[in-house]
Amino acid sequence: MIENNVEQFIKLIPPQNSLKDFASMAKSFQHLMTYYRCAIMEVETKFRVLDVQLSLNNETNPIETIKTRLKHPDSIAAKIQRRNLPLTLESIEKNLFDIAGVRVICSFPEDIYRLADCLLRQDDVTLIERKDYIQTPKPNGYRSLHLIIEIPIYLQEEKRMMKVEVQLRTIAMDFWASLEHKLRYKKDIRTVEHYEQISEKLKACAEMSAVLDKQMEAIRNQIEGI
Repeated sequence: MIENNVEQFIKLIPPQNSLKDFASMAKSFQHLMTYYRCAIMEVETKFRVLDVQLSLNNETNPIETIKTRLKHPDSIAAKIQRRNLPLTLESIEKNLFDIAGVRVICSFPEDIYRLADCLLRQDDVTLIERKDYIQTPKPNGYRSLHLIIEIPIYLQEEKRMMKVEVQLRTIAMDFWASLEHKLRYKKDIRTVEHYEQISEKLKACAEMSAVLDKQMEAIRNQIEGI
């Protein structure tokens, strides 16, 4: 996967660079992507440990699934260009906070906030940014808790601070977001009228999903005698 990213990045390097520059930038990019991959593994491990520890006090684990992703070079370049920033490794690392991504899928909304609080209390985790789209959904109905955190990774001869985007969702939120993305980008949605109709229906579905989350959580609490 890292090798494929390097090949994609090489294609984005301006042609005026020398062959030596190409080789140096490609190697540096490979190292940077490896560091982000290591940061992803660190965060994923933190959540898996929390999942086991929190399950000791309950009959079930709070985490259903953990998904990870490393941003594609094309997406990195496009975001850098939209911001009118130089396409350099220094610029990428300084300005983009979502290259490394970890998505945690939970059963209930309460689990999202419990896990986020536990993660942020760890002394090697620094919160850079927090966006709560559960309490304040996006206009299209999207719900999720987004955290940008900075954590250390320990390499052979150094400690390096890396940023990771963490998204926490319920199963219902993730189901809606995945389908919304697929449907939204269908190429045959050509008219404004059809687009608006579909947007309204998707927003209504998001609201129904939120109601389902609350009802299922209430049933869970009733069963546990809370």
